[in-house]
Amino acid sequence: MISATQVLKTDLVKAAAKIGKRAISSVVPKTDLEVTDFKVVNEPILGYMPGSSERVALEASLAKYSGECEDIPIIIGGKEYRTDNVQYQVMPHDHSKKIAKFYWATPELVHKGITTAMAAKADWERVPIDEKIQMFLRVSDQMADIYRADLNATTMLGQAKTMVQAEIDSACELIDFFRFNCFFAKELMKYQPISEDPSTTLNLLRYRALEGFIASVTPFNFTAIAGNLAYTPCVMGNVTLWKPSDTAILSNYLIYKIFRDAGFPDGVVNFLPSDGPVFGKTVTAHQDLAAVNFTGSVPTFQWLWKAVGENLQNFTGFPKLIGECGGKNYHFVHPTAEVKTVVASTIRSA
Repeated sequence: MISATQVLKTDLVKAAAKIGKRAISSVVPKTDLEVTDFKVVNEPILGYMPGSSERVALEASLAKYSGECEDIPIIIGGKEYRTDNVQYQVMPHDHSKKIAKFYWATPELVHKGITTAMAAKADWERVPIDEKIQMFLRVSDQMADIYRADLNATTMLGQAKTMVQAEIDSACELIDFFRFNCFFAKELMKYQPISEDPSTTLNLLRYRALEGFIASVTPFNFTAIAGNLAYTPCVMGNVTLWKPSDTAILSNYLIYKIFRDAGFPDGVVNFLPSDGPVFGKTVTAHQDLAAVNFTGSVPTFQWLWKAVGENLQNFTGFPKLIGECGGKNYHFVHPTAEVKTVVASTIRSA
């Protein structure tokens, strides 16, 4: 039999090795804290007037994506996987038109995603934050330019938005999320604790990634929120498992491809279309779950919160739960309102 002393010794050795691996950041040069200064402004909303260059580009993208059904794989560590559980995304305004074919991940593939993310995390954490920020800013510029029409077209076709609704979501808000969150990260780095005599004692503050992986569960209605929940945590060195909504998968996959083609490291974000309960049960049962980044329904977030609580004794830490849930969307109607307008606006809102 193995004695309690031997077990304790083994645990201490493992813990010491893990601490040493993470503590490397305390002896690397201070240059890893230096961030290039920059300013940000909101991305301008384009007008899409008839004949304008943005409208011509959008019409071309709409024609391209509406004329095909894109095959969208599960992606783990840059490798593509397909299962027998085939699903389709259809146009909400034309259910006969399939625009994406995709595959639900099995519990084994979700586990593989976790293992892959944790392996990628070791190298990603060591990338100086200035390099991470510069990569996000480059991607944001590309989204504002060469990918703008495609982001809007996939959102319009897959989530039934108008030109203006798509422009303020999948273009402007998505770009602003990345630019402003990089700006906030840069501002965080400005503060350093007081060192009364730096030649004797130098106090430094570093922001580390969370201990573990983040499960990003994203909504059907906002392309910008999906990209934000999946990628923004990576600015601070985190890794994510991204479960996109089945009814937003075309636009979400485009975001993944944009980052991939920009040189984003494989395994930092893993793209895992899944049945909700399969994904939820797998991630909330894993000891390395560090956080759930969620936008969706109240019942789903309640389920995730409960599952984390019931497994609390199994985690290596205390997972963070960050959720935005849908409201009732009630309409306050004044007695003098025009009934036909109220009815039409209510239907349009729904």
